[in-house]
Amino acid sequence: MGLGIGLVGLPNVGKSTTFNALTKAQNAESANYPFCTIEPNKAVVPVPDVRLEELAKIVNPERIQYSTLDFVDIAGLVKGASKGEGLGNKFLSNIKETEVILQIVRCFDDENITHVEGGIDPVRDIEIIETELLLADIDAVEKRVSNLERKAKGNDRDAKAQLEVAKELLAHLEAEKPASTFEDDSDALATLKKELRLLTDKEIIYGANVDEDSLAEDNEYVKKLKEYAQTHGREVIKLCAKIEEEMVSFDEEEKAEMLESLGVEESGLDQIIRKGFDKLGLMSYFTAGVKEVRSWTIRKNTTAPKAAAVIHNDFEKGFIRAEVISYEDFIEYGGEAGAKEAGKMRLEGKEYIVQDGDIMHFRFNV
Repeated sequence: MGLGIGLVGLPNVGKSTTFNALTKAQNAESANYPFCTIEPNKAVVPVPDVRLEELAKIVNPERIQYSTLDFVDIAGLVKGASKGEGLGNKFLSNIKETEVILQIVRCFDDENITHVEGGIDPVRDIEIIETELLLADIDAVEKRVSNLERKAKGNDRDAKAQLEVAKELLAHLEAEKPASTFEDDSDALATLKKELRLLTDKEIIYGANVDEDSLAEDNEYVKKLKEYAQTHGREVIKLCAKIEEEMVSFDEEEKAEMLESLGVEESGLDQIIRKGFDKLGLMSYFTAGVKEVRSWTIRKNTTAPKAAAVIHNDFEKGFIRAEVISYEDFIEYGGEAGAKEAGKMRLEGKEYIVQDGDIMHFRFNV
């Protein structure tokens, strides 16, 4: 779907190591110096979903196809990036092209890995990054206000309407409040946000990068980060990027054993991928046949014809109806035949809102 999650953070916090683990390949250079990532690395990452494996046990398909997410590893920001410090505005523009921000925050001590600010303080690090995002937004809105003022002088009605909202938004940002908390349901604001793709309007997830010993029990850095996140309505997912990268070559059994030995139930990266999927407003429905069991990505609250279009546009154009079995019923009754026999297959029309985990078959005529 082309919806991206951008990995951001200060230099040397573990972004590229996290990215390597996410993509299951060593295709993002990791080094103990700032700005080792110069061009944003992009990768398509499968979304873990145990439901597909359960469906495959029943259907026994030739292959399993997961939903995917785009992840972008963006070079480390530093204080002053919005004014061109470090590698500056180039990377702020890269963040603008993503929909959700995953901010990797260092929550471990290691004298062998330098910190650009000279010491470990997760809240300070977050505030540096988010200040730069805020300053970049202020700059973007100031430029738009200037442009709108010129147009408004020429009696452009749309410009006048946008100008009023833009000035209010600018004042909001200058009061050090993110665009996401600016409340206005006008079309003018919607247009501004769509065109400017404001950085502080994006969902943010904090990835607390810890050492091995702090996976099972939060260290003081993580506790401090979680307190901050709670007051700002954000979520924290804990991971050890080093361990995640080590597990790249493990099979599922080896991975499960490693996680159990560390006292955790689920990989931090798997949590990040699933949470990112949700933050993007996405969900999955399934098709299940002998050729493949497949997850199809759609936005939440999508109608059946629009969901069908994800497979092929003709499915939407000639949509007649959808045959639907819930995931729970498909599993309980041992597949399509059993669900049909139990009366659990439903025929749904054009107004049906697809539910997460629906197993669907579309009838169409073109």
